[in-house]
Amino acid sequence: MTSHARKPVRLANKPYERLKAWSACHGLVVAIYRATDTWPRRELYGLTSQARRAAFSAAANIVEGSARRGRREFRRFLDIALGSLAEVAYIIYLADELGYLRPEARDQLDTLREHADRLTWGLYEAVRGDSRA
Repeated sequence: MTSHARKPVRLANKPYERLKAWSACHGLVVAIYRATDTWPRRELYGLTSQARRAAFSAAANIVEGSARRGRREFRRFLDIALGSLAEVAYIIYLADELGYLRPEARDQLDTLREHADRLTWGLYEAVRGDSRA
């Protein structure tokens, strides 16, 4: 019998792996996926899908932006990531209002989102550096 234990795929030598903002956003994506597993089935193509896409977008835009050339272009992708994190904040709020999240799950997701937001904003500010870039 073969083992079906999942091993994480190693993304060797990817520049975004060293970015704390990406790591925080990735952790948020995983937490959102796990939390939305318990949401009503009727929301699969609605709020569940939107929550997952918004969280994924934040992490994916950091990945894509880090592969671009130039600070200005990277900042543009970080700006999109920040917008996606704002969207996640509203989704958490709405899911809580609809009773889809237990208080501890809501608090955990919001804490992860706030952390990802702070780190992404910090990266944006660091990349901004010289405004002429």
